[in-house]
Amino acid sequence: MVVVAILAAGRGTRMKSRLPKVLHSLGGRSLVERVLESVEPLSPSRRIVIVGYQSEEVQAAMHLIPSLEFVEQTVQLGTGHAIQQLLPHLEDYTGDLLILNGDLPLIRTQTLKQMLQTHAQNQNAATILTSHLPDPTGYGRVFCNDENIVQQMVEHKDCSAAQRQNHRINAGVYCFRWPDLAKVLPHLQANNAQKEYYLTDAVTQVGQVMAVDVEDYQEILGINDRLQLATASEILQKRVKEKWMLAGVTLIDPTSITIDETVELQPDVIIEPQTHLRGNTVIQTGSHIGPGSLIENSQLAENVTVHYSVVINSTVQAGTRIGPYAHLRGQVQVGAGCRVGNFVELKNTQLGDRTNAAHLSYIGDTVVGNQVNIGAGTITANYDGVKKHRTKIGDRTKTGANSVLVAPLTLGDDVYIAAGSTVTEDVPDNSLVIARSRQVVKPAWRKKSQ
Repeated sequence: MVVVAILAAGRGTRMKSRLPKVLHSLGGRSLVERVLESVEPLSPSRRIVIVGYQSEEVQAAMHLIPSLEFVEQTVQLGTGHAIQQLLPHLEDYTGDLLILNGDLPLIRTQTLKQMLQTHAQNQNAATILTSHLPDPTGYGRVFCNDENIVQQMVEHKDCSAAQRQNHRINAGVYCFRWPDLAKVLPHLQANNAQKEYYLTDAVTQVGQVMAVDVEDYQEILGINDRLQLATASEILQKRVKEKWMLAGVTLIDPTSITIDETVELQPDVIIEPQTHLRGNTVIQTGSHIGPGSLIENSQLAENVTVHYSVVINSTVQAGTRIGPYAHLRGQVQVGAGCRVGNFVELKNTQLGDRTNAAHLSYIGDTVVGNQVNIGAGTITANYDGVKKHRTKIGDRTKTGANSVLVAPLTLGDDVYIAAGSTVTEDVPDNSLVIARSRQVVKPAWRKKSQ
């Protein structure tokens, strides 16, 4: 039985941000959400997040995560002080406590499982995760004997010059037998340069403590500033893109492509350079995305093409072509076999199957039927200065070039709109609409000289 505690109380001043450090985003999820995801497969009996700086904002950001508990550290006096806040919440608990920092977004579940297994097999009072870093600057050092039994732990700022030559670092991940730790916590002292209560001081007081080295040191890289956040993003992107290429997705120039970990791709999808896939996006087999496109929180069916375009919060059915330079946003639904072409914007609109909007149009708050042709320059005037209005266009209707459809408006099936018309009244089925000024030609006319 294990309880998980995540330290998320710090401000993260080196981030130079009003946003709490643990809420900064990495690959579509916040740092602390990534830590929570890594521990979920361990099936902990409780998950407790220790909050402090802007605690209400941190809690609000995670309010949809079920069965999550929050404990507040009103004054941030170090990691030991943070865990002291758990004493009244774990009074009768006799199992293990797994402690992680909330800014450790690259940690893998398998690493944590190995750590817990070592802890149980050796009946340790505590087990800590360690690694040998090429550059350990800023990390606390761990000193062990030949059997990986911890002898001493020293924070970087408290290390001597000789101690800093040791590259074995503390990853900030601990597993304690809670009853042993609970006895020690009230007696921690702040005898250090920062006048803080360190959890590392408790390690050498609880009994046998063993270190477990992580195989890939990149897993335990913490995030303290924007440079480290960018480094973590590069590592995560490498993981994600390798996964999809091995699963049958073609990435042309992977270094110029970004893919959130939340994205789902099917085999035989092709992603062109300078394309970015974000959020809860799903792209099905045979689709060809990019170059130069952004797809966010959208679902694209089989054999969809998107070139130099932006698709956000939308669904696109099979065989539809998007772009170049199209923009779909605000819950757009595009049917099968459609074309949404050059400089077309769709907002909160549904297009039926085999409907085309090929050039220079804005269609907003509209329901469009099947086999409709939207002529070049067609505009739905959906806003009256106070509120939005809906337009409905029936099956097989065709709008002429440079038409303006003033909502609220309903066009029936098989309607033809003459080029240059401004339509303000509903139109029945099988009608031709001409709504423009009559052309006047005055032969042999020229402006008189002044």
